[in-house]
Amino acid sequence: MTDRHIRQQLANALSKRQAHQSFDAAIDGFPPAHFNTKPANLPYSFWHLLEHMRIAQANILDYIENPQYQYLNFPADYWPAPDAQADSASWGRTLDAFRADQAALVAIVQYPTRDVCAQIPHGEPGHSIMREILVVAAHNAYHIGEFGILRATMGLW
Repeated sequence: MTDRHIRQQLANALSKRQAHQSFDAAIDGFPPAHFNTKPANLPYSFWHLLEHMRIAQANILDYIENPQYQYLNFPADYWPAPDAQADSASWGRTLDAFRADQAALVAIVQYPTRDVCAQIPHGEPGHSIMREILVVAAHNAYHIGEFGILRATMGLW
């Protein structure tokens, strides 16, 4: 297995449809009237879920890139306020920021002189770029599936 192959697989884990639905497919045509709908028995809306994904992904990008990284408080800092609402503009900002951070993570793994297996200098022991990419890819896949299932149970396809 070559370095290039590993980098491509990491990039694909972030941005391609693998064994799960893609981010864009999950949100495509989502009805604006339901941005703030909270499915039964859940304390968060569809927008809250996407904003949580955005925050978590941005946090990992910051962790990789920022020597002065500050840990967020879990879970409070990883979710918008329970009463926060989204309009079309804030929905769009969430999607745009998610995609921009995703592209930045892909660029990191595709940069040929960056050692994706090396310890992040300011990170916890054993934390490498590859580890962080796998964490964000798994987290995103989990919540993309959740979004799709919730959308389906509410008849929003």
